[in-house]
Order: sequence, then C-alpha cells, then structure tokens
Amino acid sequence: MAFKRAKSLDNGISISWYEQTWNKDILAKTPLKTADFELLKRLGIKSLRLPVAFAYFESQQTPFGQLFSHIDKFVKQCHAYGFKVIIDYHNGNFNDNNYNTETPKLIDLWTKLTKRYLHVNHDDLFFELYNEPPHMNPETWKDAAYNITTAIRKIDKERTLIIGASNYNSIYELSRFVRLADENVIYTFHFYEPFLFTHQGAEWIGAQESTTGVPFPYNQATFPALNTRAKNTDGEKNYNKYKLDGNEQSVRDKLQIVKSWAARYDVPILCGEYGVYNKYADIDSRCRYIKTVRQSLKTLNIPGMLWDYNTNFSIFNGAPSVNNLPDCMKDAIGYGAQK
Repeated sequence: MAFKRAKSLDNGISISWYEQTWNKDILAKTPLKTADFELLKRLGIKSLRLPVAFAYFESQQTPFGQLFSHIDKFVKQCHAYGFKVIIDYHNGNFNDNNYNTETPKLIDLWTKLTKRYLHVNHDDLFFELYNEPPHMNPETWKDAAYNITTAIRKIDKERTLIIGASNYNSIYELSRFVRLADENVIYTFHFYEPFLFTHQGAEWIGAQESTTGVPFPYNQATFPALNTRAKNTDGEKNYNKYKLDGNEQSVRDKLQIVKSWAARYDVPILCGEYGVYNKYADIDSRCRYIKTVRQSLKTLNIPGMLWDYNTNFSIFNGAPSVNNLPDCMKDAIGYGAQK
C-alpha cells in the first residue's frame, strides 16, 4: 500500500506560502486561486505539498482554528481537482539540545492533525512529520520520529507517513538510517546536488554560495572564477569538485545511493524536493538540470516533487502560466508529452 501511495505522489510540487514566516500576509490570502489549480492540472502535476510553519504560528499565538481553516480549505480544493496532498511540518525548532521539550510539542500537534483529518481518504492525504531535521545525532531524531509515529498510530493506523533523515533530509544520512518498524511509511530525501549549481547566489546560505554563473553540466569554457568571498568555505571545496559533480552521471550515481538503501530495506522512497534557485542560474542550465533529475528519478522509479511552484525556485519566467513556461522547461517537465 505504501509503495502504491508513494507512486501516486510523482510529478508533484511544493506550494510555498504557509511556511513564509517573513510574510505579513501569510493568513490574509490563500496560496492558490482557481486558475492555479487549473494550470497545475494542465501541466500534469499529480500532488501538492503544503509546508506549514506550525511552530511559528504557535509562537504568534495564532488561534488553532484560524490556521486549520486555511489548511482545511486547501485540502478540499485539492480533492476537488484530484490532487494528492502532503501536509508538511516546516520550519521547526527541533535539535539535539531541546529534544525532551520539542518532541511532546510535535506529538501534540500531530495528534490534533490526525484527529482532524481522520475522515479524509487515506489515499489522498499524507503527513510529513518534519521537514529537514537539522544536522544532529541521527539516533535522537529517529527516536523522536518513532515516538511521533507511535502517537499517530494510536489514532490512525492507515495514514501513510513521510519521514526523512537528519542533516536536512540528506541522501547520505538516509543511506545510514535504519527503517522504522512500521510498514506504512514513505522515506523522503531532498536532492539539490550539486549544491554549487542549485543554490548559486542564494543569499540565505551565505558566502559559500557566492559564486554565480555556474553552468550545468560543467563546461570548462564557461565555468566562472571562484568568488573571493567563498574562499576557505565548503563552497570552495564544492567549486573544486564541480568538474566531477556537475554532470548527469553524477546525479544518477547519487540518486542510486538512496535507491539501493530503499531496496535493502524494501521500503518506498520519495524525492520530496528538487529544483534550482532561479535568480542567477541561466535558464538553459536550469532546464537541463531539472530534466536530468526528473529523468533519473523516473529511470530509478522514484517519485519526485519540485520545489517550488511560484517563488524563487519557480520553473516559470514570471507569474505562473503556460505562456511564462520556457520551451526548454516544458520539455524538462514533460509538458509536451502530456498534451
């Protein structure tokens, strides 16, 4: 059942809105209009992932009912258009130091969610327990995931849960993870390899990603000089490795790491995020990268979800519309093949 449900999430995309803690209009608007649902349907999108900054809303003393009325509406709209939905706990505070206080908060939140959506078809709605657990003791995170899962199962044994490894849903950490004793779990990872390309110029990462103009695949003739701000950082290490990492074969090899892990434990996996920060990467390179990842995932029979629909990783050149979808991106996401 979990394998079948994982497959139904393929060709998905994240809807960035309710995790935008910097956005003063976060509950003043809804993330998608009717035209957006129709466009997503037209593009062949099958599933929508809704990240929600639950801890932030709690810190702002937002009434529980107010937030959940927004999520309720989103779930109902998705059902009307035939989209699968993932409710994702985003921007949490969990770490090695606060495990004892944060785990009960997570259990309380997921208990409320589980009860609230108990009536929603289990084939249509999924719970992602925690987005990108930080770099921490992996056993501490696994213990928390086990405790949250156990609490959910006391109420709902049929809901499929989505769980990733620590170190920000790292493929490498997942490859060391020991599966939970629960048959109804999809294991997720995020794929932004090579990071030098996908996050070039990303201001929130800092100096290590200050080198811009990085092409995909690697091309010696157009490869930029290292930005001096990136010297003596991980960005310099990634820069020096890019001639080895910046190609299709490297993408496939890295995805094979998690595919092999899933085969060893006989569990379904999901690439919950992949994409490219679109401010500095050229459109042709972005298209080539997204096509490479998408085709590699399909070859390995791993469902994948883009990050994201309409913010700084958007596949569109401007506001979401078919007219603002570059021809190379139509090819990258298989739009022409779906017509």
